[in-house]
Amino acid sequence: MTRRFLFVLGSSRSDGNTELLARRAAEQLPPDVEQQWIDLTAHPVPDFEDLRHDSDLVRPTEGPAALLLDATLAATDVVIASPLYWYSVSAQTKRYLDYWSGWLRTPGLDFKATMAGRTLWGVTALAHEEPEVADPLVGTLNNSAAYMGMRFGGVLLGNGSKPGDVLKDDAALARAKTFFAQDAAPPFARFLHEAR
Repeated sequence: MTRRFLFVLGSSRSDGNTELLARRAAEQLPPDVEQQWIDLTAHPVPDFEDLRHDSDLVRPTEGPAALLLDATLAATDVVIASPLYWYSVSAQTKRYLDYWSGWLRTPGLDFKATMAGRTLWGVTALAHEEPEVADPLVGTLNNSAAYMGMRFGGVLLGNGSKPGDVLKDDAALARAKTFFAQDAAPPFARFLHEAR
């Protein structure tokens, strides 16, 4: 399968620090790698409604949910580009991940089997100097990948608060140049309790 990257932008600000950092990393991808960028603010989905026990789920055929589902299924690599909001992913990003719960139970999708073996990545900008404050965000993405049987490429962290700040973070920009260029496929994600 030809590599196809889906960049899911979860910021409430367009061209924010997280997106700038993600685009710097994406510039390093080979030209034959397809890229699709979806801004969750421009394509909002309603709050996820858990209908597992109430009705049969149907595959969305139109609107933002269908766009996101089709793009997710087509991607070999899903990049969650969410700023650090209250020490985790943004509300828009969390809503997108909540939709995975419904897609897992949608007849005919085989969502989990389809996503297994693909790679989940993260990019985030944070205002703190200490990268450990992003551990809850990293944990959310790692555990989501582990549950789905996906590989986890890690999270590219950059520092920035005001628009454009991340472009002054030389260390983050240097990491962006090699973030997606790993020699081997990233390892399969494991829950923390499995890694002990």
